[in-house]
Amino acid sequence: MSDTAEQHEERTGAPSAEQGQGPGDGLGEGPGDGLGEAPSAEQRRERRTAAYRGAQRILSRPGYRATIRERLADLDEAASLYDLDEPVDVYGNRIVGALEERVAGLLGMEAAAFFPTGTMAQQVALRCWAGRTGNTTVALHGLSHPEVHERNALSTVSGLRPVRVTNEPRLPTADEVRDFEEPFGALMLELPLRDAGFVLPSWEELSEVVAAARERDAVVHFDGARLWDCTPHFGRPLNEIAGLADSVYVSFYKSLDGYSGAALAGPRTLVDEAKTWRHRYGGMVATQFPTVLSALAGLERELPRLPEYAAHARVVATALREGFAAAGVPWARVHPEEPHTHEFQVWLPYDAEVLEDAAVEQAEETKTYLFSGFWDPRGPGLTVTEVSVRSEGLEWTADDVRAAVADFVARLPR
Repeated sequence: MSDTAEQHEERTGAPSAEQGQGPGDGLGEGPGDGLGEAPSAEQRRERRTAAYRGAQRILSRPGYRATIRERLADLDEAASLYDLDEPVDVYGNRIVGALEERVAGLLGMEAAAFFPTGTMAQQVALRCWAGRTGNTTVALHGLSHPEVHERNALSTVSGLRPVRVTNEPRLPTADEVRDFEEPFGALMLELPLRDAGFVLPSWEELSEVVAAARERDAVVHFDGARLWDCTPHFGRPLNEIAGLADSVYVSFYKSLDGYSGAALAGPRTLVDEAKTWRHRYGGMVATQFPTVLSALAGLERELPRLPEYAAHARVVATALREGFAAAGVPWARVHPEEPHTHEFQVWLPYDAEVLEDAAVEQAEETKTYLFSGFWDPRGPGLTVTEVSVRSEGLEWTADDVRAAVADFVARLPR
């Protein structure tokens, strides 16, 4: 899901555009603190937030952009999913154990452990595997989450040595894994690969990559933060997809819209060891029932709808391509052309500030917020944003998308 400027900074460790590296949270000719001054970062943030809150048509409203009141209302609606007269959890029992059992069953694994963050869950998993294989080297993609968004945590915190199998905007191939020039104890695969455009390999390609790793006596770990999204593309159930790997991490706050949290699933002996390391890493939280209840709600409400979102994302992506072509934008890309999940990228030949201005202005004037995510500059005059299609986006027809594109492009400099 697309980031706000604040989330971009938190996730990447890099300053958001509001600190001088691209767009802020709603730009344009707003008032500054004095005559002739540009809007402050806070004013830009407030403008973008107001545009988002006032939008009547939008493709996605993720929970992390809701108000506290709205999130509490969601939790109240989830009350029917669990016995609220049960005592609260204490250090991972009761409702936490129920969620762990549910996830293990969905993924076809022996056991699962709840973690406060996916970063912690994956470090623990890979550390445990390193102890079992005797090899601290982890083969992964150059665009994978630990390499891009975790401030070198694998090596700095966990004593692991990540090596990049490839930097290409696709998953590694079986030949790249088989022919890699040095031994590795674990192969980590991010499914889908978010920073390459939420891309996935074919089922056959994935199976061959896993087999190639096994030929090298390596274990396979899936970074499945969005593994829930993969079933339409692969045409396989979750347990069959997860079953290719030795261990899997899944997130609850991304596609499932929970408050936060993650789970690590795999062999019971691995999960038992992971719980010990979870305590050592500071992940033994005293009480977690609000977060866990929101995760159970996501499994109940959002998980069954993800195939529907993915199907409509293909409709939206096609209409976006057609809309930019009809509007005469000299170079525009929707990537992948047919999205593999309900999320994908849009690349446009303009500076990020220009695109942010147009998006916010469109939302303010028409109440349609076509592009509400973070605009990430990738070079002079080239910017990418992420598009997510969720329940709100199901209301958009292809004609709606094309009309919104035409209005958006009309706000860009010619």
